Parts: sequence; structure tokens; C-alpha cells
Amino acid sequence: MCGAPKQGGALAGVDLSTQTVIQGSVWHDGSPVAGAYVRLLDATDEFTAEVVTSPEGEFRFFAAPGEWKLRSLAPVGRAERVLSAEVGLNETTLAIA
Repeated sequence: MCGAPKQGGALAGVDLSTQTVIQGSVWHDGSPVAGAYVRLLDATDEFTAEVVTSPEGEFRFFAAPGEWKLRSLAPVGRAERVLSAEVGLNETTLAIA
């Protein structure tokens, strides 16, 4: 079982001047996708972490600055996005076609 924290919610208590936060949401046909698996892969496509989206389709990772790939897997399909994360809040959306 994954030990990831509950997804979504505020970032109260998180020092965004020292933390790199990657967060966003998964969408399909104009609606958030709850229960999708979102994987965090490093620059070499190596698996780093995985979380399940909240009822609002939200996810969050705490990572190091650098190049990352996000991959969502859900019964309605999958999506990928590459992003360059910096210290602070890095937000993105994964749209399943």
C-alpha cells in the first residue's frame, strides 16, 4: 500500500522557498478524474513515486528541482507531460484525450 499523503488541500506549513512542489489535476472531457494513478518519472524515465488523485482529480509530489515526467493512468485513458520543476510551486494539468 502506498504511504502517500491524502491528495489535494492547502499547502499550509510548506515553505515554498525551500521546497519543490509539483501539483496539478487530471481531467477528461471537461471533468476531473478521481482515482487516477499519477506517476512521477525522472529524466531517465525511472519510476520515482506514484499517488492516486483526490475526488477533485488533484495530485501532489514533493521532489527535487529538475526535469520530470508525469504520467496519469485511469480507466478512461492516459496522459503524459514533461515539466521543468523549480523550487516553489509548479502546477500543471494532465488532460486525457
